Amino acid sequence: MLLTHSYWPEHSPPQRRWSSLVREFRKAGWAMDVVAPVAHYPNGRRNLPRRQAGVAFSRQHGPHGEAIRRVPYLRHIGSSSLARFIDQLFSAIVSVPVALLCPKPHAILATAPSLPTLATGYVLSRLRRVPLIVEMRDAWPDLARDARIVQGSVKSVVERVVEFVQLRADLVVTVTEGFAETLRDRGLTNVVTVSNGLDLSSMPFLEPPPEQRDVFHALYLGNHGKSQRLDVVIRASALLGDKFHLTLVGQGTSRPQLVKLARELNAPVTFFPSLHGPAVMEKYREADTCIVSLRDDWKSFETTIPSKTYEVLAIGRHVTAIVRGEAERIILEARGGDVVAANPESVARLWQELALDRKRLSYGMSGRDWVRHNADYAQLAVRYMEAITTLVGLDDVSNPGRTS
Repeated sequence: MLLTHSYWPEHSPPQRRWSSLVREFRKAGWAMDVVAPVAHYPNGRRNLPRRQAGVAFSRQHGPHGEAIRRVPYLRHIGSSSLARFIDQLFSAIVSVPVALLCPKPHAILATAPSLPTLATGYVLSRLRRVPLIVEMRDAWPDLARDARIVQGSVKSVVERVVEFVQLRADLVVTVTEGFAETLRDRGLTNVVTVSNGLDLSSMPFLEPPPEQRDVFHALYLGNHGKSQRLDVVIRASALLGDKFHLTLVGQGTSRPQLVKLARELNAPVTFFPSLHGPAVMEKYREADTCIVSLRDDWKSFETTIPSKTYEVLAIGRHVTAIVRGEAERIILEARGGDVVAANPESVARLWQELALDRKRLSYGMSGRDWVRHNADYAQLAVRYMEAITTLVGLDDVSNPGRTS
């Protein structure tokens, strides 16, 4: 049983990860129950037709034959952290009775960073008397300390709840080896790493950008939040002028301030809402370099890898990597781009150098080859299933069926 705050048909990081993993689990003959809210990501309200988004307290057939058990959500407008947390808390509470009506699973898997989902997973695992698997897609509670998401005594309560569940989980799954080592240093022994990735077979490899071009195009696709510090690339573009253009695609809590900053600096920046499918690939084709960015003053980000990293490497576009730690290591190991300091002057200098020597924008197949060997979901799912079957005592990863 998978407990998640976002699932198909939404477009979100947990949806992309778990739709791919569930597909592979189902190919191996696994029965899957997914408990998730009615689709309402990212703006807090249902935009899809009811039949597609799901109906609260009903069962829905997923695209891979999984059973999706929908729970209600609290409609909210905007993208504030508090509004999202209250919505996730409400759905997590209601998930308990819904999940108790499902057939008893071999194991329950709760995926964070929706912290209320972790608590729901713990409660259900005790009520159903089955192992609990906790998946930490972000470095919690370290990220809460860095971001100062909550303050004072409330902060310590959030941290203690997360650590309480982590310590009592039968298996903790991280998406980076760095955070796995952090948890082991804190005394956890039941930790494995199954990184984020992508479906390489569905990802095209693009021809390199033209060697002659009047305007240099930089592209960012993803969340516009405090974690990304996108003001750095906006200020860099303002230093360069009309021979350079920056495109920012996505949504997030910092987007209004970023739009205002670009306007104040008269920076050559164009903003687009979140895009999907062919529209995303068209933006990639237009780009000379793609930005992967995490702020450098939060220690937790040393063990964090932006999920778009794998996508940009797979399509063969040059990466402007404003990262450090494990993400920096991957970019350099894959020979997929340049790592640059998180300040406007350094980014602007790199883009000037690339515009003058456009042969540096072509890295061949090295990035895609790295993804093939390290981040293809067809392989990652096998690793995941092996860890689960070992935990629950099954002989192999195929046809585990259900408990009686």
